[in-house]
Amino acid sequence: MAFATDEINRNPNLLPNVTLGYSLNDHCFQVGIGAALALVSGQEEQVTLKESCVGTPPVLGIVGDTSSTSTIAISKVLSLYAVPMVSYFATCSCLSDRQKFPYFFRTIPSDAFQVNAMIQILKHFGWTWAGLLISDDDYGVHAARSFHSDLGPAGGGCLAYTEILPWGDDPAELRRIVDVMRKSTARVVIVFAHESHMISLMKEVVRQNVTGLQWMASEAWSSVDVLQTPHFMPYLGGTLSIAIRHGEIPGLRDFLLQIRPDQHHNNTEGNSMVTQFWEHTFQCRFAPPPAGWVEAGGELCTGQEVIENVDTEFLDVSNLRPEYNVYKAVYALAYALDDMLQCEPGRGPFSNNTCAHLQRLEPWQLVYYLEKVNFTTTFGDHVSFDENGDALPVYDIMNWVWLPDGRTKVQRVGEVKRSAFKNEKLTLDEDKMFWNFESKQPPRSVCSESCPPGTRKARKKGEPECCFDCVSCSEGKISNMTDSMECTSCPEDFWSSPQRDHCVPKKTEFLSYHEPLGICLTTTSLLGTFICVVVLGIFIHHHSTPIVRANNSELSFLLLVSLKLCFLCSLLFIGRPRLWTCQLRHAAFGISFVLCVSCILVKTMVVLAVFRASKPGGESSLKWFGAMQQRGTVLVLTSVQAAICTVWLVSASPVPHKNTQYHSDKIVYECVVGSTVGFAVLLGYIGLLAVLSFLLAFLARNLPDSFNEAKLITFSMLIFCAVWVAFVPAYINSPGKYADAVEVFAILASSFGLLVALFGPKCYIIIARPERNTKKAIMSRGTTK
Repeated sequence: MAFATDEINRNPNLLPNVTLGYSLNDHCFQVGIGAALALVSGQEEQVTLKESCVGTPPVLGIVGDTSSTSTIAISKVLSLYAVPMVSYFATCSCLSDRQKFPYFFRTIPSDAFQVNAMIQILKHFGWTWAGLLISDDDYGVHAARSFHSDLGPAGGGCLAYTEILPWGDDPAELRRIVDVMRKSTARVVIVFAHESHMISLMKEVVRQNVTGLQWMASEAWSSVDVLQTPHFMPYLGGTLSIAIRHGEIPGLRDFLLQIRPDQHHNNTEGNSMVTQFWEHTFQCRFAPPPAGWVEAGGELCTGQEVIENVDTEFLDVSNLRPEYNVYKAVYALAYALDDMLQCEPGRGPFSNNTCAHLQRLEPWQLVYYLEKVNFTTTFGDHVSFDENGDALPVYDIMNWVWLPDGRTKVQRVGEVKRSAFKNEKLTLDEDKMFWNFESKQPPRSVCSESCPPGTRKARKKGEPECCFDCVSCSEGKISNMTDSMECTSCPEDFWSSPQRDHCVPKKTEFLSYHEPLGICLTTTSLLGTFICVVVLGIFIHHHSTPIVRANNSELSFLLLVSLKLCFLCSLLFIGRPRLWTCQLRHAAFGISFVLCVSCILVKTMVVLAVFRASKPGGESSLKWFGAMQQRGTVLVLTSVQAAICTVWLVSASPVPHKNTQYHSDKIVYECVVGSTVGFAVLLGYIGLLAVLSFLLAFLARNLPDSFNEAKLITFSMLIFCAVWVAFVPAYINSPGKYADAVEVFAILASSFGLLVALFGPKCYIIIARPERNTKKAIMSRGTTK
C-alpha cells in the first residue's frame, strides 16, 4: 500500500498537484470497527506535511478488510458515513448485495465466482459426486449455499455430504467427519475453510489413514506452507486449489530494499515496526540491548546491514497475490479521485450539474466515480467494478506437486475468468498436473455410472439426483444420448431398434406376391382362370353336341366368363393396397359374383319354365324365358349390383390405410371399406341371389333329368352359401393381411365349387364318355327315371 501510494504521488499523469497519504491499522484478527470509526470521525492525530498542510487528514476511502465477517460489520458502519470501502481479501458472496452494502467494492472475486470456478473444474473432469467441508462462519456458510444452488444446474453434480468443521480442538467431531469421508463413495473433497481448520482436519485424516481422495482447496488455504510437509503430502498431493490472481508489481523489490531504520526516525510507530523487522532479520539488537545480550555473544545492530544479501520472505515478490489486490485497490481509489478532479464545471453528475471540489469533498461523491473506474495495471490486468461492486473475476488454478525427492511445490496449471460478456472460461494444462494416484490419472467420482444410449435415468428414492438407476427404454421409444432423462417416442412410421438407441423403419405387412401365402393364392387363382378357359374351349368346340345344347349353352358360356372374372378379381387383393386397387377389388368382386349367380338363377328359372311347358297348357310360360329375356334378366340383376357399388364408391370409397393397431412394430397396409353399410349391402345382395337360386334349384331337384341340371345347381349353391357363411366371421376376426387372405380364399373356394359342381360332370361326359353325349342317351335317362 505504501509503495502504490508513493508510485501514484510520483506519477505526473495521475492526480497532478495532489498528494495522497495513508494510515495503516492492524486489528489483529478482531472486528476493526473501532479503527474504522476513528478514521472516518476524525479522531486520528493531526499531521503536518511540509508545514503547509496541518490538521486532521480527510478519509476518502478505506482499503480492507481481510476477513469477510469483519468486513460485513465495518461496511455496515461505514455506510452510515457513505465512505467507500475497497477490500482486497473479503470474498463472501453476501457482500455483493448492493441494498445492504451500497458503498462496498473489492478487487478480489466473490466466493460465488470461486464456487463457480470449482464447479467448472468438477464439470471438466466429470466429477459429479463430491463432499463439501466448510468453516462455521460467513465464508463457509455462504459458499455452501452457492454450492447447493449452483452445482446441479451448472455442473450436473451433487454433494454427497456437507460437514461444518469445528473451531478449535474437537476430536470427537473431527473423527465423525473423517469417518463420513472415509465411508462415502465420493472421491473428491472440497474444503471451503481456513488454514487452522485444515491443520486440525488433516491430523485426523492422517490418524485414520484416509487415502485415495482428491482434494480441492479454496483460496483461503490454496498455498499454505504448513500443510506442504512430508507428513501431510502423501494425502494432500495433487490437490487442486483456487488461488488469487498472481500479479507483478515492477519496482516493489527496489522500494522494499530502501527501507532502513534511520528513515523512520520521525515516525515512532513506523520506526518501531522497522526496528523489530531489522532485529529479526539480522538477529541483532539496537542499543541499548537487553541485559546480558552482548555477554551471550549477541551482536548490536548498526542499521547499515546489507539487506539484499538476506534470504527473507519479506523481499520475495515472485508470488504476489493478496498484495497485488491491495495494489489494485489503491489505484482504483486514485483513478476515481482523478476522474472526479477532471470534472468540468457545469457538466458535473451531481445536482444542477455541479462537480465535487477537493476542499469540500464528500466521500459519497467519490463513490460515483469509483463505480465507473476503468484502468489497466502495468501487469496487463483490466480493473473495473460491476453493478455489485465486484471486480472482473479471475482466479489461478494451482496444483500441489509432490516431487520424488520429497520436496513440494505449488504450480500454476490454469486459470478461470469471466469476460465482460458474463462468459466464463476455464483453461487447464493437464499435461502439467500431478495426480496422487497409482494410475497418475484423474480419479472417477460419480454416485452412479452414466446411463448408455438406449436407457434413461430413474432417480433413486430419497437420494440425490446424481444417484440413479439406468432403465431400458420401452418399445417404440429411444434415447440416443448418454444420461438421457427421458426416452423419446419414434415417429409414426418408425420403431425402436433392439438396442433402443435409434429408430428404424417399421416392417410393413400386406398380402404380398413374394410370400408363400401370396404365391399359393396367386397360383390357385391363375389355375382356376386357366381351367375356366379350358372348359370354355371344350364347350365351344363341342357346342353342337346334345349335352351342351341341352344345358343352355349361351348361359353356360356367360357363366364360365363370369367365373373367370371371379378368379381374376382375387388378384386385386394381393399386393400393396393402393387407392385404385382398394376401389376396384370389392366392386369387381361384387359384380363378378352377381353376374355368376345371376346366370345360375336364370338357368334354374329356365329349367322350371321348361318343365311347366312340358305339361298340358304350360306352353305360354316359355315366352317369358326366351334368349332376350334371359340376357335382360342377367343384365338387370348385375346392374343392381353395379349401382350399389357406384353409390358406395361415391359416398364412402374404400381407401388404403396404414394400420399400427395390430402390431406396434409393424405397419399393416390394408383397405378400409369406407362404408360398412355399403360392404354389407354388396354381400347381402350376392347372398340374396345365391339363396334364391338354391331354393329354386332345391325345388326342381327331382324333375326329369332330360329337362334340368337342378341337382348340380343345388349342390353348387350349397357349397357357395356354406363358403360365404363361414367367410363373414372369419373375415371379421382376421387381422391385417389375413383378412385379405380369407376373402381371397372364399372367392377361390366358392368359384372352384361352382366350376367343379356345374361343369365337372359335363366335361367328364364330353371327354371321357362321348357315347353318352347323344340325344338318345340323354332322353333315355329321363325315360328310365
